[in-house]
Order: sequence, then structure tokens, then C-alpha cells
Amino acid sequence: MTFNNDHSDLYDSLLEGNKQFIEDSLKSDPEYFESLAKGQSPPVLWIGCADSRVPANQITNTAPGQIFVHRNIANMVIHSDMNMLSVLDYAVNVLKVKHVIVTGHYGCGGVIAAISNKQFGLIDNWLRHIKDVYRLHAKTLDAIEDEETRCDRLVELNVVENVYNLCKTSIVQNAWQTGQQLGVHGWVYSLKTGIITDMKVSAYDNANMENVFKFK
Repeated sequence: MTFNNDHSDLYDSLLEGNKQFIEDSLKSDPEYFESLAKGQSPPVLWIGCADSRVPANQITNTAPGQIFVHRNIANMVIHSDMNMLSVLDYAVNVLKVKHVIVTGHYGCGGVIAAISNKQFGLIDNWLRHIKDVYRLHAKTLDAIEDEETRCDRLVELNVVENVYNLCKTSIVQNAWQTGQQLGVHGWVYSLKTGIITDMKVSAYDNANMENVFKFK
């Protein structure tokens, strides 16, 4: 199989972009890569959507090495997802991050798909978790007539529920029990304005958690 020139040009442009990145980085700091290679101690773990329009470092104006990133469809925190749990465990127990932030975004394709009654294939099993969030807040969501507004509200509620899911993990609760300073937060990013909205659901302990989920 061969690709047309457009495909080749795109591929080649990525490698050229890397060269430009190196040149620009060394101009601003001749020791940039030497310092970066020494190790990482990011203070933040970002659990975000895989959407290519929501790059963690760019929208927070931070440099490489400052945010440890995990991304999946619709920024989900699922208790059986070993990929996410492995990242969380490493970030909290090895890197000792100070903050874990679940970041969703308005217009999320995963949320839009979940709110529909269509089948999409294998991903339906993943979207089911978002549908469960809808079920928990069905009264609020069903009262919103405009579909885009309803979807945006589900994006927000999905972030809130996944912050709560984070707090329920043994990884986070054990960190709190040992006195580790760790904040868990929820944000929603707007593709239209670039603004990040803090959902005001930050937690620094399990005091406000339902008793059945608390580890003692």
C-alpha cells in the first residue's frame, strides 16, 4: 500500500516539527533537554479526555515535566480500569503529586455519543459508564430541553462524578490517611473560549464521602 503526497507531507511535517521544536527549545535554554532528561517531579496528575483539542500543557501554559498526563475517552475514572489505576498509583505514591485534576470539555464526543440511543461498537461498553452518570442525574438532565445545553450539563456532571470516583479509590484514601497532601479537583474546558471552569468539587480528605465508601 502506498500513500498519496498529502499523507506523506503530513508525516514528514511531524518530523520537521520536531527539529523546529529542538531548535526553539535550545535557543531559549541551551540546557533544556539535559535538564529534562534528569527526571520528573510533576506536582499535578491530569486525567483528561483523549480529544486532540485539549492538550494539558498548552491550555494551562505549563512546560513539559510539570503535568503527568493520563487521557481516555471522556476523562473517565473507572474502578476496574487498570491502566488508569496504574497511572494514579505511580503519580500519587511515587511522584507524590499534590493535585489530581479530572478535566472534561464541552462538546465532548464521548458524552454526545453516550447521550444518544445509537450503537457505536466496542466503545458502547465504555460509554455505558457515562450513561450511568445520566441515570444518576436524569431528573435534572431531562428537564433541560435544549440538546446542546443538556449535553454540556452532562459533561459537568460527568466530571463531578469522576472526581468522586477518584476519591473512592484506595490509592487516594490511603494517601490521605498517611497525611500526604493531595487535592482532587474537577475542571471543564471550553473549546469555544479557551476558559477552564473550576467545578468547585475539590476534596482534600474523605470527610464528605458517604460512609460506605470510606476506608478507616
